[in-house]
Amino acid sequence: MVMKTTDHNAIKDKSENIDLKDVQLEGFLRIPNDAKGMVIFAHGSGSSRFSHRNRAVADYLFQRKIGTLLFDLLTDEEEERDQLSAVYRFHIPFLAERLGEVTDWLVKKFEAEKICIPIGFLGASTGAAAAIEAAVRRPEVVKAIVSRGGRPDLATLSLTKVKSPTLLIVGGNDTDVLRLNRDAYRYICAPKNLYVVKGATHLFEEPGALEEVARLLAQWFEKYFKK
Repeated sequence: MVMKTTDHNAIKDKSENIDLKDVQLEGFLRIPNDAKGMVIFAHGSGSSRFSHRNRAVADYLFQRKIGTLLFDLLTDEEEERDQLSAVYRFHIPFLAERLGEVTDWLVKKFEAEKICIPIGFLGASTGAAAAIEAAVRRPEVVKAIVSRGGRPDLATLSLTKVKSPTLLIVGGNDTDVLRLNRDAYRYICAPKNLYVVKGATHLFEEPGALEEVARLLAQWFEKYFKK
């Protein structure tokens, strides 16, 4: 498998205005024909729906007949405030609430359009903690979670409560995050796995690392979307 950034001539992103109670967010939605499921991305601080890593993983999932929703967790104004004060990036309850609202928006959209496919979360960095907390509040909706270089340890109080099967993927050379993931892993009572990508650092920038990550997470979602 060769990972590439999005070729817009080959795969079309549908821009979506996600209207929530207090804010409007922007996202990219893709739903392949005969979709097996839908993965909502929750990125970490400093990232966005334009992240080339997220877009490459989304492309791969699309090829595996899994839809994706990439969106910005923060508005432009919130992002500016966060850059100055870091007020939001570690505010996991806030990020989880925002992710949950987007999930509810997508569920309502699917109901209106008579789309019936399972939903999962893919979280990176602090987005992984937000995904775990949001999933705890929606156990019937979120069928699987994947943390990619994430900080599940920041969702300590939710780890024992999460019901969704959870896969933690960490780079072998991302030593601090790997230690935190091993600690968090012990508290997860749902079906779980911790996979270490040998030789990879935090962003999986090494040759072949992101390909391995994409394959692993696609297999996890496919397994639990069938159940």
